[in-house]
Amino acid sequence: MTESWATFGADLHLDLSAGRGLRAGLTEALREAARSGRLAAGTRLPSSRSLAADLGIARNTVAEAYAELVAEGWLTARQGSGTRVAERARPRKPAAAARVRHPARRGASYSLVPGSPDLGGFPRAAWLSAARRALTDAPNEAFGYSADGRGRPELREALTGYLARARGVYADPDRIVLCSGFVHALGLLARVLRARRVREMAVEGYCLDIHRNLLARAGLRTRPLGVDAEGARTGELTGAVGAVLLTPAHQFPTGAALTPARRAAVVDWARTTGGLVLEDDYDGEFRYDRQPVGALQGLDPDRVVYLGTASKSLAPGLRMGWMVVPPGLLDEVLAVKGMSDWTSSALDQLTLAEFITSGAYDRHVRGMRLRYRRRRDELVAALAGRVAVSGIAAGLHAVLDLPAGTERSVVQSAAWQDLAVEGLSAFRHPGADLPPRDALVVGYGTPSDSAWTPTLGALSAALP
Repeated sequence: MTESWATFGADLHLDLSAGRGLRAGLTEALREAARSGRLAAGTRLPSSRSLAADLGIARNTVAEAYAELVAEGWLTARQGSGTRVAERARPRKPAAAARVRHPARRGASYSLVPGSPDLGGFPRAAWLSAARRALTDAPNEAFGYSADGRGRPELREALTGYLARARGVYADPDRIVLCSGFVHALGLLARVLRARRVREMAVEGYCLDIHRNLLARAGLRTRPLGVDAEGARTGELTGAVGAVLLTPAHQFPTGAALTPARRAAVVDWARTTGGLVLEDDYDGEFRYDRQPVGALQGLDPDRVVYLGTASKSLAPGLRMGWMVVPPGLLDEVLAVKGMSDWTSSALDQLTLAEFITSGAYDRHVRGMRLRYRRRRDELVAALAGRVAVSGIAAGLHAVLDLPAGTERSVVQSAAWQDLAVEGLSAFRHPGADLPPRDALVVGYGTPSDSAWTPTLGALSAALP
């Protein structure tokens, strides 16, 4: 049976190799640890028996060192509370003149920058309950090094059922690869494409520069496709590109849904040329005024890689994403991912699996869908008659069209209102052949509930 004395006090790293006697060396090592602050004031030290066992020395040697430091005032010893570092041992702070100060960059009080959900809506209690159940039921091997680069089988199984019924994805647990969000997945796929000697891929004319830059760093040139009210113009695809990255359910940032004809066109292109379609389904759960638009992947699971995350439905801080990979691509993806690659923790994966299978995920999504729809309606009502609002049938953002030539001035006006907001031009590919369009991309999912009303007021004040 484990002796109770072995469980008290902090673990200590002490260097006793100074060539002095054991007691003197231990005394000086403890004194210096307290003086330098490495042992913080109030830290409870191990019992003399425990520390003696750790260091392989006599218990009396430790007891004598403790007694000397108590007498000097570096330690305190009280019945029932053990031996602790004394308050007087708190190290002095360096003089203010010796410190180099970097003024903090001041952020805006309000934000409508797209790309984030309302972080205050994270279901803490339900997530905690799922985590407790997952931890209770977790097999011992879940705490070890993973033997499967695809991730925990429990989450892959849960995602198979969820994606099939909610997004129309044809999935199999063996073909799901878990990753740490969309950027991680895209980076892996870019490396696979380069290994396949792909040199150029198509992207939407409006898209995130972080994705374009990631592809460029991987050695892939990006060719922009036109974007209009029917989504990306997939008819512009040629055999010169080896892959295309699309947001078909809700084009980011314009909000258009890819029409059936254009969906069929991109699948035909992939089959004819051997190209690969990367489908970013970043906010597919949130739709309001239309029937759900299913995943493009269902049209051809052998040519489309489906990519999803929990970043919008739950929170980006979970670092949880997944790929549904065509059979002919799986081994290459796993070889690039490797066993040493970073990914979400096994316990987080088990918690999400429990969250999905228990029905808590569906309940959370339905609740957040109502909350975001209410915000969208309030946004539209507040701006009625002032600007045209588009891209609002789904998702967490809207596009506000502005008079020609006013985008930059409106963004500056928003800054004067202490409001962060993005102009549409920030998402335009440098080589895109697109008609001029001045607009704001407003992420109405971003503010907390308490900040929503003043944020909406700041936006109204910034508009012409």
